[in-house]
Amino acid sequence: MNAKSPGALTVGDLPLVLALARGRTLAAAAESLEVDVSTVFRRLEALEKRLHVRLFDRSARGYQLTEAGERASAAAERIETEIHALDREITGGDQQLSGLLRITASETLSHAVLPKLFAEFHSRHPRIQLVLAIDNRVLDLSRREADIALRTRRPTDTALFGRKLANIAWAFYGTADGSKALRRESGRYDFSRHGVIGWDDPASRVAASEWVLKNVPADRVVYRSSSLVNQLMSVRAGIGVALLPCYLADPDANVRRLSTPLDDVAGELWIVTHKDLKETARVREFLSIVGDGIAAHRKLFEGGNAQRG
Repeated sequence: MNAKSPGALTVGDLPLVLALARGRTLAAAAESLEVDVSTVFRRLEALEKRLHVRLFDRSARGYQLTEAGERASAAAERIETEIHALDREITGGDQQLSGLLRITASETLSHAVLPKLFAEFHSRHPRIQLVLAIDNRVLDLSRREADIALRTRRPTDTALFGRKLANIAWAFYGTADGSKALRRESGRYDFSRHGVIGWDDPASRVAASEWVLKNVPADRVVYRSSSLVNQLMSVRAGIGVALLPCYLADPDANVRRLSTPLDDVAGELWIVTHKDLKETARVREFLSIVGDGIAAHRKLFEGGNAQRG
């Protein structure tokens, strides 16, 4: 009897290969594929048995691509790129003011700014369903992880279109009825009279987190949180003072500004989409309604509201 011939790799196998190649663990691949770990394990075992070749080596570092796996992963990447390009090309010509529109934005924007603008957008285009991913990660617009992103940095990918909406000012805030203004001596702030709210992850890439780490004595940090909205609520509760974006804190009557905006923490706000999607009707309307709506509040973002400190 002849040995059974190896089977062929199919398009349906590619998501599994990519998920394991990118995640390097069964758990990460399962999360990406939205299945359980045992399903990923069974599918991989069946695929390698069908192909008569090992695609991944198992080790303490996770799942590592073999030479055959590298070829399969590279082919899967090429096919995925072509599919996404075709998807953007088709979607880019869509002039219907209906369908899904996926947006990604930070927690603070989603809390303080976007609800009213989304309500206005919905009133004008009720057949467009907005889907918001509240995520501080930079989602991949080329892979359609989102159609539009609100980001705090200029896009560097030449395939993306970006428009700067405003600068973002940051200042220290305390309770409205009892916090004393921060004193500044020789260019440095004096925190001797204040407990400071810091960040849960001191290694965060957020400029405000790095500023607190470098400029606030460790013994003055009384509470830590990775959420700026939680930091604001904690300031209101009287736990301590916090370095917050002015657009988040200035409208809150329960807190007041204790310092001028810090120049070395200032950021930017950009609205970004893929160039292939820029002329899609629903994307164009979002850039206009929400983008212009944010830009109209530039004074708030840039710390121009009257100080209450």
